[in-house]
Amino acid sequence: MTEGDEEGGTRDDCATMPRLLVEHARVRGDRASIREKDLGIWQTWSWSQVLGEVEALAAGLSLLGLGRGDHLALVGDNRPRLYWAMTAAQALGAVPVPMYQDAIASEMQFVLEDAEVAIAIAEDQEQVDKLLEMLPRLPHLKTILYDDARGLRHYHAPGLKSFDDVQRDGRALLGRDPGFFDRQVAEGKPDDVAVMLYTSGTTSKPKGVCQTHRAFIDVARGAVAFDGFDENDEVLSYLPMAWVGDHLFSYAEAMAAGYCVNCPESGDTVMTDLREIGPTYYFAPPRVFENLLTQVTIRMDDAGAIKRGLYRYFMNVAKRCGADLMDRRPVGLVDRMLYALGDVVIYGPLRNVLGMSRLRVAYTGGAAIGPDLFGFYRSIGINIKQFYGQTETCAYVCKQETGRVRIDTVGKPMAGVELRIAADGEVQIRSPGLLKEYYRRPAATSEALTDDGWFMTGDAGFVDDRGELKIIDRAKDVGRLRGGAHDGALFAPQYIENKLKFFPYIKEAVAFGHERDKCCAFINIDVEAVGNWAERRNLAYAGYTDLAQKDEVHRLVQDCIEEANRSLSADGALAGSQIERFLILHKELDPDDDELTRTRKVRRGFIAEKYAVLVDAMYAGRASQFVSTEVKFEDGRRGRIEADLAIGDVRVFEAMAHAA
Repeated sequence: MTEGDEEGGTRDDCATMPRLLVEHARVRGDRASIREKDLGIWQTWSWSQVLGEVEALAAGLSLLGLGRGDHLALVGDNRPRLYWAMTAAQALGAVPVPMYQDAIASEMQFVLEDAEVAIAIAEDQEQVDKLLEMLPRLPHLKTILYDDARGLRHYHAPGLKSFDDVQRDGRALLGRDPGFFDRQVAEGKPDDVAVMLYTSGTTSKPKGVCQTHRAFIDVARGAVAFDGFDENDEVLSYLPMAWVGDHLFSYAEAMAAGYCVNCPESGDTVMTDLREIGPTYYFAPPRVFENLLTQVTIRMDDAGAIKRGLYRYFMNVAKRCGADLMDRRPVGLVDRMLYALGDVVIYGPLRNVLGMSRLRVAYTGGAAIGPDLFGFYRSIGINIKQFYGQTETCAYVCKQETGRVRIDTVGKPMAGVELRIAADGEVQIRSPGLLKEYYRRPAATSEALTDDGWFMTGDAGFVDDRGELKIIDRAKDVGRLRGGAHDGALFAPQYIENKLKFFPYIKEAVAFGHERDKCCAFINIDVEAVGNWAERRNLAYAGYTDLAQKDEVHRLVQDCIEEANRSLSADGALAGSQIERFLILHKELDPDDDELTRTRKVRRGFIAEKYAVLVDAMYAGRASQFVSTEVKFEDGRRGRIEADLAIGDVRVFEAMAHAA
């Protein structure tokens, strides 16, 4: 490999992911590259060991026929072997296609067919069973490999092989041809497709986003430089491998910086594993931070009087000056002393319980985060910041600078990113991380780009006087109220829904109002938070449906909505779209029922059609409405949930004078 720079800024010696791996093994071969907790014990692989594993797997996959341009599906939780398979495929010039491990069979089948996957690697028996069930309908899929052999001893399906056997065959090939891996890696080019990540499919079928080595390496280097990450950092990898954020944080940035990636034992042990590892770098969507705070709140509500009193007192101190101290703004001596005492008594132990004692940087994105939630974490000394990006941009557009963090923006454009606002308010960008294409969809690729090469994000927003981007909503979702007292008022459903979800008792919300005379909403309660609230009031309930229809819960949610309306009254053009009527749904919105995407984005149009009788009842002024809904259970069975849903009115507020 030669020194120097290639056109586009990617160094030739580290121009692809496999070359980066080879370089790390040379420079820091003994340092930890990746860990996995198995049966309660952390297993560690160094960079040199990872290279050996990848070499053997790449050679074994080549014997199975995987070659340049082929697609390799990865199905399972975050596991070292699945990350190694990604690099092994890239070394051969093949394209890894990570998939959501909780996807139902039909969703998996669509991706496997669309990507014409020839070989799939599954984590365990559960995922193997899904793939075997679909196999007769997948003519391209010839081979299924499995990582965890438990439960698979007596499986004898054609093309089913163990990961260990493939690596064994690969090592035998390397014994006969020691230069095989190096030759394959040398053939890789920066502009080869490195990974195919499917969009969430909020409004249509998912599309395969083809991203190159150059794109992900350039944005990873930009992100690493922005926050000063290096080989001494640690990250916990627990979000789906199919999501672009995980690919950036747990794969591309690790390859760029050389830091260690830690895979938890399971989804149920993430919090325990987080505390044991104590990462320095962490990402979570707002709902994860909400869940953590909800657990803290529940624990403190159940604590003794003295502990509750200390917590409330010092949290008031933190709220008053914690964020200012983090951003190095002036704070009085008394508050500094009180905060230092609070750090010993409350904040430090709390960060430790959350697994964030060593955290230097935490990011959140994918949805808006509430100001109270955001303020809570920053006030106790956690440097949480927001970022903005999409699958088509390698999740790299804007980030907030440390010391210049504001709740209402997502920060300034990152290095190499150009940003402009179209006449209709849509955010458009040019960036080194732009997609190469949508797989087999040239028309969709053309539609996503302007004639002069700018990517149309589909988000509406504006750049403020500090040069920071503020996102309002999806551009296509922004509408207007028609008729009634607020005729012509701006309607931004996602903006409204996010304000509702800022409350710990509200898990999901769906707002309606475009071309209607008022704004109304469906609500999903958070069964854990509301359940705890109910138990402390000796309010018995049999399950979600029963709890959701309690009069006391209805009033609790109504109070939350009225607080959201009070906030909306100060939001200028959006003051007219306060919620006037609502109902609490009889079931939780569920990806398995097609109501949410796998990344938990609301499929608003589908929900409006599915529950049209409820929407009509709200706008007709009815006090209740009967509904019967078919649901899918995890074991494949179907059933129905029926209920009479109460529909309530909500107080609205005059627009504040300064916002008019």
